[in-house]
Amino acid sequence: MIKTSKFFALLCSIVFAQLICTAATHRDSVQTGRLTLKEFRAIKKLVNADTSLVPAQVNLQLEVLKYKPNLIYKYRLDSIQTPISLDYNPYVQTYIDIFLDKRKEEMAQMLSLGKYYFPVFEKALNAYDIPTEFKYLPVIESSMNPLAVSRVGATGLWQFMYTTARMYDLEINSYVDERRDPMAASYAAARYLRDAFNELGDWLLALASYNCGRGNVARAIARAGGSRNFWDIQPYLPNETKNYVPAFIAAVYVMNYYPRHPEIVFKDEAPLRTDSISVNKYISFDKIAGALNMSVGDLKSLNPVYKKNIINGTASEPKSLVIPKLKHSDYASFFDAVNDDEESGLKILPASETAGQHTYTTSNVHVVKKGETLNAIAEKYRVEVQDIKVWNNLKGYTIGIGQKLLIKKEAEPLKKDAPSPSYVTYKVKAGDNLSKISERFGNITIAAIKSLNQLESNVLTVGMLLKIAVP
Repeated sequence: MIKTSKFFALLCSIVFAQLICTAATHRDSVQTGRLTLKEFRAIKKLVNADTSLVPAQVNLQLEVLKYKPNLIYKYRLDSIQTPISLDYNPYVQTYIDIFLDKRKEEMAQMLSLGKYYFPVFEKALNAYDIPTEFKYLPVIESSMNPLAVSRVGATGLWQFMYTTARMYDLEINSYVDERRDPMAASYAAARYLRDAFNELGDWLLALASYNCGRGNVARAIARAGGSRNFWDIQPYLPNETKNYVPAFIAAVYVMNYYPRHPEIVFKDEAPLRTDSISVNKYISFDKIAGALNMSVGDLKSLNPVYKKNIINGTASEPKSLVIPKLKHSDYASFFDAVNDDEESGLKILPASETAGQHTYTTSNVHVVKKGETLNAIAEKYRVEVQDIKVWNNLKGYTIGIGQKLLIKKEAEPLKKDAPSPSYVTYKVKAGDNLSKISERFGNITIAAIKSLNQLESNVLTVGMLLKIAVP
C-alpha cells in the first residue's frame, strides 16, 4: 500500500470540504443528515488509510478524484451483498439522478406495488437460484404494470415477446395471456435468466441478453476481443441495451436506499391479502365481482392474465382466480356465483353441417412497390398478413418488387334487401388453425374471424368456440 502523503492529505481535506460545501445541492451531504455517521466514518477511514474500495482494486486517490461527492453512491452499491456486479460510473449516476428527480413519484408508486409483487418475484427467482436483485427488473421493463405493451409487442411485467414467451411455455390464446400473469411470467423470466447465465457466465451479460437477446451479446463479446465484461462490450451493443444495464443498477440503488432520499415519498402500507382458488368452468367476472362486492376493474387488476371478462376454466384444465381474502359473510354468495351454471346461448354445430357455406368476397390484385412489406400491404387492405400468405401460397414473408398478390375482401351485398348473415358456432378440434377454418367456411377471411371473436392472436385451443358468419 502507498502511504498517505501530505499532498494527498491536503487533497482529502479539499474533497471533504467540497462534500460539506455542496450540502445544499447534493442529496447525500453530511449537513442535511442524509449521509449517515456510519457511512461518513467509513468513507473517511477509507481515505485516511489510502486503501482500496471493495470489491474494485483501484488506487483510492484516483477514486476520490473521479467520484468526488458521489463516492457515497459507489460505497452503497458495493455494500449490497449480491453476485451481480453493481458497478458505479457516470452512466449509473445519470439514471440515479433521473429516478430521484424526474421519476420520483413513479418510483414511490412502484415501491408500493412492490409490497404485493416482490414476494411473488422472489419466490420464482429463488426456485432457479437467481440473485434476488433481479426482482427489480420489472421496474425498468414495465414500470410494474402487468398490462404494459411495448411498441414492438413485448407484454406484461417482464415484457416477454410472443416467440420467447412460447419458448418458455407461457400460454397465449384468445382468453388468457400468461405474459400478464405475475406468477407464470416470473418463473419464465427466472428460467430465461438462468439459461442466459449458464451460457454467458456473467449476470450483467445475462441481464443485457434479456433486453437484446443472447445472440447480440455473443456478437458483442466477439467484437470486444472475447471480453466478458459488460462495460467492455457496451460499445458494441444496441443503443437501448447500452443504457439498460446502468438503468437496472440505478433501480437497485433506489429500491435499496430510498429511505435516505426524502424526495421519495413512500407510503409503507400493508399489501392486500389475497386467496387463490381454482375455477373449473367458464364464468364471467361480472358474477364474481358482484358476489364479492367489488368492481370488475378491481377484480381484473388482481387477474391481469385474462384478456376478456371471462375465466375459461374446465374440469380437465381448471384456471386460477385471485380474490381478496374472503369475509365470513361473503362465502355463501361467492360460492353460489362460482357454482351457478352460465349458458352461452350459442348453437354449436359440427363442421360437417357447415361445409360448403361461404361468404361473398371480391378480389383485388396488388402489385408490390419498392419498399413495401407484407405488413404494410395487409394494413392497407385491412386484412391479416396470414391471409395474404394463404391466398398466395407464400411460404415466408419475402416479397419482390412487381410481384402480384391476390387480395380477397368481403364484398357488400348486391341488394339492399339481401338477408343479413346468420351465425354458427364452430368448436375447434385438434389440428385446426385459422387458415383451415377459413377455407372450410368458403374462405371467410382470417381477419373477419378474429374480429368477430375478438382474437388478439392466431393461436387457437382445442374446444374453443368460434362465432362464424354465414349468408
